[in-house]
Amino acid sequence: MAHISIIGSGNMGQAIATIAENGGHTVEQVGRDLDQQVTGDVVVLAVPYPAVASVLAERGASLAGKVVVDITNPLNFETFDSLTVPADSSAAAEIAAALPQSRVVKAFNTNFASTLASGEVGPQTTTVLIAGDDAEAKSVLGGIVTDGGLAAIDAGDLTRARELEAIGFLQIKLAATEKVSWTGGFGLVA
Repeated sequence: MAHISIIGSGNMGQAIATIAENGGHTVEQVGRDLDQQVTGDVVVLAVPYPAVASVLAERGASLAGKVVVDITNPLNFETFDSLTVPADSSAAAEIAAALPQSRVVKAFNTNFASTLASGEVGPQTTTVLIAGDDAEAKSVLGGIVTDGGLAAIDAGDLTRARELEAIGFLQIKLAATEKVSWTGGFGLVA
């Protein structure tokens, strides 16, 4: 079983913690208190994208050797009109560059917290898409996801994170403009 540290205590962090615990894994939720250590082998960055830089500045050294899961969507939250990373990059790529000794994967950003918590998107089992360059890291995270009752699909190497972020952006934009529900989202039939 894996030991997971979740940095952030919002809806997404709580939903991911529940998935991991349902699968028999141990979870620690890490807040802003820098005295609280990050002890998990898998670390989930469950913070808004604008907070990532400070998390990495404060805790980056302690993430060496760990699987680091980027769940962010780098949106322009003022306009909801664009992503804030260059078109040929991604938030995950920026995080991987800042953490060269970590095994960074992109996941959960195409899911809403409600679909993670319920395990369903309409009639479909919630599917978590995972992108990363380290096959073992993707396998570890995929195991955590499936142990928790959801489906996991390897979406390819970390360059696929830009497409995952575009999907996440589209889904958030549709929900923010009330074209889809925050309890819905994209379902994947494999």
